[in-house]
Amino acid sequence: MIGLDATAAYLPDRWLTAAEIADASGIPERVIVEKFGLRGKHVAAGDEHVSDMAVEAATRLLGQEGVDPLEVDVVLYFGSLWKDYPVWQASPWIAHRLGARRAYALEYANVSCGTPVALRLARNFLRAEPELRNVLVVAASRESHLLDYGNERSRFMFNFGDGAVAGLVRRDAGHEILGCHALTDGSFALQVKVPAGGSVEPASHETVDARRHFLDVADPAQMKGGLDEVSLPNFVAAARGALERSGADPADIAYLCGIHMKRSMHDAIVDALGSPRAAYLDDTGHMSGVDPLLALDRAGRAGELRRGDLVLLLAAGTGYTWAATVIRW
Repeated sequence: MIGLDATAAYLPDRWLTAAEIADASGIPERVIVEKFGLRGKHVAAGDEHVSDMAVEAATRLLGQEGVDPLEVDVVLYFGSLWKDYPVWQASPWIAHRLGARRAYALEYANVSCGTPVALRLARNFLRAEPELRNVLVVAASRESHLLDYGNERSRFMFNFGDGAVAGLVRRDAGHEILGCHALTDGSFALQVKVPAGGSVEPASHETVDARRHFLDVADPAQMKGGLDEVSLPNFVAAARGALERSGADPADIAYLCGIHMKRSMHDAIVDALGSPRAAYLDDTGHMSGVDPLLALDRAGRAGELRRGDLVLLLAAGTGYTWAATVIRW
């Protein structure tokens, strides 16, 4: 049996309120709170980077579990693609700073669907290589710094915040990782991106002056129209696929840990899955791949989960991929 043995999280000290987001964006505070479902979010300091937050979350986890960093076999980073440097891997630096000198440092390029996929990869890694004992999964995001609050095209991303999470996936551990499922619709692949800085549009004085290095949406109306048709069905399909592979169905879900999204979509997903208890991160916003594991960490520490509960971790990421993983608590 392979399980998620422990979790830990880190959130920056700075908390940006809904009122401050309203002031910066021109969107009424009531809309931020009620429709965006956001009371506020954490924002990293200017000198606080993805690797720093990931190291902090992982250090907390290893400390609380009494795990020697030299016992870690794999460090797997699955957080935001926007890291300390471009064209750079964060995982080797994270492993080095943790003192995990025996660990193989691994990361994969993914976005907000990160948590369910990371747990799937870690479980499969341990299944495939019996000599490995554990995988330390870490993720962080500071994508609040990629927001241009004056760009109305990107307003659905104004809930993006900063934070980090870590999990220890172990062989012969509790909280068994069960079924996983994912599906992708690549027709949305070019909609959400930072337009400049890559090979298509290299960085220049002109791209900086035009504010092309912030998150943007190519065609908001087309994207919204397309996602309105497929988002809910695809969230449900990802969930049902993971549940079927776990020998379960939606009625068996005890707790749902998803990504932060507008309140109406969250409620629709909960309803479609039979109204399980569910986390809602209205005090953190959306933090790329961090959200579901942070929600699970909170639920576990709050005593909201009982032994044997089926927990569904559900996410979607621009690209567009919907993913789910089931854990038996």
